[in-house]
Amino acid sequence: MRVLLDTHAFLWWCEDDPQLSPKAREAMEGSECSVSFASFWEIAIKCSLEKLRLPTAPEKYIPEQMSLNGFDQLEISFRQMMRTAKLPFHHRDPFDRLLIAQALEEELPMVSRDPMVERYGVARIW
Repeated sequence: MRVLLDTHAFLWWCEDDPQLSPKAREAMEGSECSVSFASFWEIAIKCSLEKLRLPTAPEKYIPEQMSLNGFDQLEISFRQMMRTAKLPFHHRDPFDRLLIAQALEEELPMVSRDPMVERYGVARIW
Protein backbone atom coordinates (compact mmCIF):
# COMPACT_ATOMS: atom_id res chain seq x y z
CA MET A 1 0.00 0.00 0.00
CA ARG A 2 1.11 3.56 -0.71
CA VAL A 3 0.22 6.41 1.67
CA LEU A 4 0.65 10.18 1.68
CA LEU A 5 2.10 11.59 4.87
CA ASP A 6 0.77 14.79 6.33
CA THR A 7 3.61 17.13 7.27
CA HIS A 8 3.30 16.45 10.99
CA ALA A 9 3.30 12.68 10.39
CA PHE A 10 6.57 12.99 8.46
CA LEU A 11 8.18 15.11 11.17
CA TRP A 12 6.91 12.99 14.05
CA TRP A 13 8.16 9.82 12.37
CA CYS A 14 11.61 11.36 11.83
CA GLU A 15 11.86 12.43 15.46
CA ASP A 16 10.21 9.27 16.87
CA ASP A 17 7.65 11.55 18.50
CA PRO A 18 5.08 9.80 20.72
CA GLN A 19 2.36 12.03 19.22
CA LEU A 20 2.43 9.71 16.19
CA SER A 21 -0.33 7.21 16.90
CA PRO A 22 0.42 3.49 17.03
CA LYS A 23 -1.96 2.89 14.08
CA ALA A 24 -0.20 5.58 12.02
CA ARG A 25 3.21 4.17 12.91
CA GLU A 26 2.10 0.65 11.92
CA ALA A 27 0.72 1.88 8.60
CA MET A 28 3.93 3.74 7.85
CA GLU A 29 6.07 0.71 8.67
CA GLY A 30 4.08 -1.48 6.29
CA SER A 31 3.59 0.95 3.41
CA GLU A 32 5.34 2.89 0.71
CA CYS A 33 5.32 6.42 2.16
CA SER A 34 5.19 9.53 0.01
CA VAL A 35 5.96 13.04 1.22
CA SER A 36 4.70 15.94 -0.84
CA PHE A 37 6.75 18.86 -2.06
CA ALA A 38 4.00 20.87 -0.34
CA SER A 39 5.23 19.51 3.00
CA PHE A 40 8.80 20.52 2.17
CA TRP A 41 7.54 24.02 1.37
CA GLU A 42 5.52 24.14 4.60
CA ILE A 43 8.54 23.05 6.64
CA ALA A 44 10.77 25.66 4.97
CA ILE A 45 8.28 28.45 5.65
CA LYS A 46 7.67 27.42 9.26
CA CYS A 47 11.43 27.22 9.88
CA SER A 48 11.95 30.68 8.37
CA LEU A 49 9.19 32.07 10.62
CA GLU A 50 10.75 30.27 13.60
CA LYS A 51 7.52 28.31 14.19
CA LEU A 52 9.44 25.07 13.68
CA ARG A 53 12.92 24.06 14.75
CA LEU A 54 14.72 21.10 13.28
CA PRO A 55 17.96 19.47 14.46
CA THR A 56 19.67 20.76 11.29
CA ALA A 57 18.79 23.20 8.50
CA PRO A 58 15.74 22.06 6.47
CA GLU A 59 17.76 21.84 3.25
CA LYS A 60 19.94 19.22 4.98
CA TYR A 61 17.37 17.62 7.27
CA ILE A 62 14.69 16.82 4.69
CA PRO A 63 16.91 15.01 2.14
CA GLU A 64 18.68 13.09 4.91
CA GLN A 65 15.39 11.94 6.46
CA MET A 66 13.85 11.07 3.11
CA SER A 67 16.85 8.89 2.26
CA LEU A 68 17.23 7.39 5.73
CA ASN A 69 13.56 6.38 5.86
CA GLY A 70 13.17 5.36 2.22
CA PHE A 71 10.30 7.78 1.64
CA ASP A 72 9.27 8.85 -1.87
CA GLN A 73 8.83 12.45 -2.96
CA LEU A 74 5.47 13.42 -4.41
CA GLU A 75 5.85 16.28 -6.85
CA ILE A 76 3.03 18.75 -7.33
CA SER A 77 1.26 18.55 -10.68
CA PHE A 78 -0.85 21.17 -12.40
CA ARG A 79 -3.84 18.81 -12.11
CA GLN A 80 -3.37 18.58 -8.34
CA MET A 81 -3.06 22.35 -7.97
CA MET A 82 -6.25 22.90 -9.97
CA ARG A 83 -8.08 20.32 -7.84
CA THR A 84 -7.72 22.70 -4.87
CA ALA A 85 -10.12 25.11 -6.62
CA LYS A 86 -12.84 22.46 -6.53
CA LEU A 87 -12.49 21.63 -2.83
CA PRO A 88 -15.02 22.89 -0.31
CA PHE A 89 -13.57 25.25 2.28
CA HIS A 90 -13.39 22.93 5.28
CA HIS A 91 -9.76 24.10 5.44
CA ARG A 92 -8.35 27.51 4.66
CA ASP A 93 -4.73 26.40 5.06
CA PRO A 94 -3.16 26.21 1.57
CA PHE A 95 -0.77 23.39 2.56
CA ASP A 96 -3.59 21.20 3.86
CA ARG A 97 -5.72 21.93 0.81
CA LEU A 98 -2.92 20.95 -1.56
CA LEU A 99 -2.14 17.75 0.37
CA ILE A 100 -5.82 16.82 0.27
CA ALA A 101 -6.01 17.53 -3.47
CA GLN A 102 -2.96 15.34 -4.01
CA ALA A 103 -4.44 12.51 -1.95
CA LEU A 104 -7.66 12.72 -3.99
CA GLU A 105 -5.95 12.92 -7.37
CA GLU A 106 -3.53 10.09 -6.60
CA GLU A 107 -6.17 8.06 -4.73
CA LEU A 108 -3.95 7.76 -1.67
CA PRO A 109 -4.94 7.38 1.96
CA MET A 110 -3.39 10.04 4.15
CA VAL A 111 -1.59 9.51 7.44
CA SER A 112 -2.86 12.49 9.44
CA ARG A 113 -4.21 13.30 12.86
CA ASP A 114 -6.51 15.90 11.26
CA PRO A 115 -10.08 14.51 11.21
CA MET A 116 -11.08 17.23 8.72
CA VAL A 117 -9.28 15.23 5.99
CA GLU A 118 -12.18 12.77 5.96
CA ARG A 119 -14.68 15.53 5.14
CA TYR A 120 -13.04 15.73 1.70
CA GLY A 121 -13.51 12.01 1.07
CA VAL A 122 -9.88 11.12 1.75
CA ALA A 123 -9.25 7.89 3.66
CA ARG A 124 -7.40 8.87 6.84
CA ILE A 125 -5.11 6.66 8.85
CA TRP A 126 -4.61 7.63 12.47
